[in-house]
Amino acid sequence: MNQKPKKPTLTGQRIKVRKRDEKERYDPSGFRDVIVQGLNEAGTDLAQVAKFLDTQGHKLDYRRYAEPLFDILIAGGILAPGGTLVEDGDKTKVSRSDVCLFAVDEDVPTIQNYSHQVFVKVTRRYKYLEKLLEDEMKKILMFLKGFSESERNKVAMLTAIFLTNGLIPATCLASLFQEHLVKEGISVEFAIVLFRTWFMEKDMNSIASTLRKAEMEGKLMDFLPVNKRTDENFASHFEAAGLQQLVRYQRNLLQTNIKNNMVDEISEYIQNEKPLKEIEANVSEIMVKNSIPEHDVVKLLWKCVMSAQEWSKKDDQVIEQVTKHLKIYAPLFAAFATQGKSEISLILKIQEYCFDNMHLMKTFSKIVMLLYQRDVLSEDVILKWYHELHLSKGKSIFLKQMVKMVEWLENAEEEDSEEEESEEEK
Repeated sequence: MNQKPKKPTLTGQRIKVRKRDEKERYDPSGFRDVIVQGLNEAGTDLAQVAKFLDTQGHKLDYRRYAEPLFDILIAGGILAPGGTLVEDGDKTKVSRSDVCLFAVDEDVPTIQNYSHQVFVKVTRRYKYLEKLLEDEMKKILMFLKGFSESERNKVAMLTAIFLTNGLIPATCLASLFQEHLVKEGISVEFAIVLFRTWFMEKDMNSIASTLRKAEMEGKLMDFLPVNKRTDENFASHFEAAGLQQLVRYQRNLLQTNIKNNMVDEISEYIQNEKPLKEIEANVSEIMVKNSIPEHDVVKLLWKCVMSAQEWSKKDDQVIEQVTKHLKIYAPLFAAFATQGKSEISLILKIQEYCFDNMHLMKTFSKIVMLLYQRDVLSEDVILKWYHELHLSKGKSIFLKQMVKMVEWLENAEEEDSEEEESEEEK
């Protein structure tokens, strides 16, 4: 009578899991053993290596085991965090392959052949491995400290070959900006080998294009430790390695950045209607500090001054608008057009600007005359532009506009020379 009631139990039919629905256990060590054995049997015959990898792709899950696969092809075995090889306790198993990047000679042609026979063939056969190779290289570059100097050099050569062939994007190079790699000089030494190899196959324009697509073009200085990021240090590292093209490219980038900042600053001054003397002083300081030549400064000034105004689309109004605007800023141009080269740069920039802005084409001769009257452009420069140095852009239109002014200048020159001769005779 005092027995406790039994607790309810859940009853029902047990559902059997079909074999194909069972989750297969992730076993990178087992995968490694199969791949390492096959690679070692193929030996140095890379054609046999490629054939083995091709056939195993049908049996093994390369998508799931892409990381250990690429680890083996690069380092000979599975890599632990930091770049050391994972070793098995079972001494009867061979956990490292003799066929890998680290086992070949430190030589560009040899590594090119290895890349083509192994990486290119396997990624072409199994297209899904392309993205997974990118992930692998990002990891490998972070592990550089765990490799020997020779192994790092081989990885650098392989990375350059991959970049040349488009197997990986240049965004992978961001892994080199890890603080410990930069601080210990590993990143810059790696970059030297990488770019030296890259230049064997591609020119600076092609390399610059690849870096630009990956938004890496402005980050080359980041290979150096923070306290050594100067133009001089960059040049000393890369010029010594025969990479003068890269040094020039970096200097041009720095100049471009400085000029862009200068344009932003001048545009802000003009927008806020700062006094011309203040603008002149600031521009002079930037010019001297960054060694920007005067002929570049006048072109930047023209860009800033002309972009500060919205131009009318009507011919009569735009001519009046332009002349009124330039009368204000003519003294600024005069301050930075003190040499013949600067004046030529300015008049060519004006020609280019008027051609690119079609509604301003009829204003060209008016602008030149105004700047001549304000002592910005000299008659010698105007005549030299007319007879020799004009651009092809809008050539016939602009030369036709300038006929009357040129005739007037040349006649004035003849009259002056005649007066000088008559005075000498007296």
